[in-house]
Amino acid sequence: MGLDTTDRKILAALQKNGRMSNSELSEQVNLSPSACHRRVQRLEVDGFIRNYVALLDARKMNVPTTVFVEITLQGQAEEVLDSFEKAVARIPDVLECHLMAGTADYILKVVAENTEDFARIHRQYLSRLPGVAQMQSSFALRTVFKTTALPV
Repeated sequence: MGLDTTDRKILAALQKNGRMSNSELSEQVNLSPSACHRRVQRLEVDGFIRNYVALLDARKMNVPTTVFVEITLQGQAEEVLDSFEKAVARIPDVLECHLMAGTADYILKVVAENTEDFARIHRQYLSRLPGVAQMQSSFALRTVFKTTALPV
């Protein structure tokens, strides 16, 4: 199924405020509430909308430090990659893990309270990941901008 202009308006609006009521959304995209509801349901069923979440404030959750960790594995065999991916998915402080093309095999986005907390995460989890040959961590000094909204 393709997206028309109205679908794109719905998706853009819901990315900004996923808790808006159907009547608010229908007004914003210029549809009747029932037509709007049907479209949102179709977008959910077709997988364009995967889920609705609350975005938490990292500072208030006491994890204001963001660290990007580049990981190079000892090899590229499928069992090495699978083993690493299963293990890293179990680390609660890792928000994202991306398989990369380039110098590092993976890049992780990790949150921590501070440098001491990151040292604990490194010691307790990261240093024990299977198949790791090299690891390099970079601390974000400031987030210039951040969004979860995809371009529609």
